[in-house]
Amino acid sequence: MTVPNSRREHTAPTEEWEQIALLAKWPEQRTYEAIRPVVLFGRSPAVRARETGTPRSSLYRQAAAFDERGMASLLAPPTPPKHRTLPSQIRQAILALKAEHPAFRPRELTRICAIRFGRPLSHHTVARVLAEGPLPAPSPRRFPPYHAITDPAEARLAIIRLHAEGWNAKTIAVYLQTSRQTVHAALKRWVEEGVLGLDDKSHARKDGVRKVDLAAIAAIRELQQNPALGEWRVHAALKQLGIFLSPRTCGRIMAQNRQLYGLTNPVPAPKSSKPMPFAAQRRHQHWSVDIRYIDNDHIQERAYSITILDNYSRAILASALAPRQDLTAFLIVLYAAIRQHGAREALVSDGGSVFRAQQALRIYAALGIRKERIERKQPWQNYVETLFSIQRRMADWGFARAATWAELADEHARWVGGYNQQDHWAHRERPEGRRSPAAVLGWVCGRVFAPEELHRVFYRTRFGRTLDRLGYLRVRNWRVYGERGLAREQVAVWLYEQTLTVEFADEALAQYTVAYQPDKRHFTAVEEPRLFETPHRSPQPFLWELGDGEWLKVLRVPAYAPRRPRRSVALQAKLFSDVEEQALASGQASSEAAAL
Repeated sequence: MTVPNSRREHTAPTEEWEQIALLAKWPEQRTYEAIRPVVLFGRSPAVRARETGTPRSSLYRQAAAFDERGMASLLAPPTPPKHRTLPSQIRQAILALKAEHPAFRPRELTRICAIRFGRPLSHHTVARVLAEGPLPAPSPRRFPPYHAITDPAEARLAIIRLHAEGWNAKTIAVYLQTSRQTVHAALKRWVEEGVLGLDDKSHARKDGVRKVDLAAIAAIRELQQNPALGEWRVHAALKQLGIFLSPRTCGRIMAQNRQLYGLTNPVPAPKSSKPMPFAAQRRHQHWSVDIRYIDNDHIQERAYSITILDNYSRAILASALAPRQDLTAFLIVLYAAIRQHGAREALVSDGGSVFRAQQALRIYAALGIRKERIERKQPWQNYVETLFSIQRRMADWGFARAATWAELADEHARWVGGYNQQDHWAHRERPEGRRSPAAVLGWVCGRVFAPEELHRVFYRTRFGRTLDRLGYLRVRNWRVYGERGLAREQVAVWLYEQTLTVEFADEALAQYTVAYQPDKRHFTAVEEPRLFETPHRSPQPFLWELGDGEWLKVLRVPAYAPRRPRRSVALQAKLFSDVEEQALASGQASSEAAAL
């Protein structure tokens, strides 16, 4: 059977599915013929599926769709367009927002439209809309600037409304002409407190445990008795006592104390902004040394503070009080610093004679230390000058109250320990959290020398002696007093030019002035004895106090007796007696033969 293209020939009706499938021209007609007996006559879809070869589930679905939608279910759904058209309402909203705030970017407009219309957009679509359509005339501002709103609650509410529309914090801050911190603070309070976060919040201190109590105020007042201390030094001293207050809080309490008790206000010293020529990049790269005069009206003699400082950590490596600023006192401090921390790369000082003496230069060269000198009349290049400024504020008040040399030495030792353990201004922003000079210095040492090597380097000016049971020691042909409380202890004797110093544990015990014989080796006199008050005094006191003229501190002793020649012992005489007799006999025989 053939079906012409122009017209269909008359064909007898048939129920054969193969014939129907050949006669059906459209897929929709074929689908209808497959389900027609099912929807019209109630045939079973399973039986019809066997007749047509169509899956039974397809017949069930097509029959149900026909019962629901009729002939429309036979037609295929229309193909959606490739690009959906953007509603004019959204398009106008995008252009209006851009006109209201020209700083909007496409992504921000995308987020705002998605929140307002509930429809996700692409930022490319927004960019195309902005490029195609002209912007309308700018509309009046919905909200005035933040600080122009008189009611603080209304100002914060404007931030909340814009944020609810999808504006980000940066755009809100630019639009309302305020800071981003203000925007974030308002949003944070809205999240945490809700409507209550719109009102102004009281800045009064809440009830509870406070850091500033009566004990802290009393401690600050006690420290403030030293008028040279500032808020930073008071903060560091309190932290050492276990009281943690900020420098600003200490400054406020100090101001209150000055008003209540009439305390003086310290005058800050001017700061220099010039770069330091000897700034260190690592520990023990540069050491600085200098000598400062300690002013005290209660002690008859002068006192000098000799200090060696590490430029990187600002830690005091060694420091001591001395009655004179001579080479011996400086070498004692230098020896203590090298013995404890090793040798550094360079030593920085001014043009003082003790720092460039021949003996000191010889020691520098032996230890591999490079000597550096600051420029003339430029003391700020020496880090110790800054340290001495801190010493004036921390310790000069205590130095002025010391009545004896021992109290002065105790105050000096207390200052050294407190300075090394307190926070330093130069380390306030270190990332590892180390704030004090001792913490920054840590365990790092320079080039370490054995005690024997140091003794060999300093042998011309330093040698060891042992005190006898009365506290005396012998130096050449003289017996001088050291300290009775250190009987049988090993002490160091420093001798340079006319000064002889007895030292123990880096602390001077006694000092004498010597006069030399013409050979420049032996002493003709040891005079001007001067004993220092030390913590090493004997626990057994004298029955009565002896004056300076009641006992001798210096005694001249006889010179060492010359050594006698050794005599042969009895065993040697017995062993070599036969040899001597044979030699004597042979000598007599040879003399007789010569006579004949």
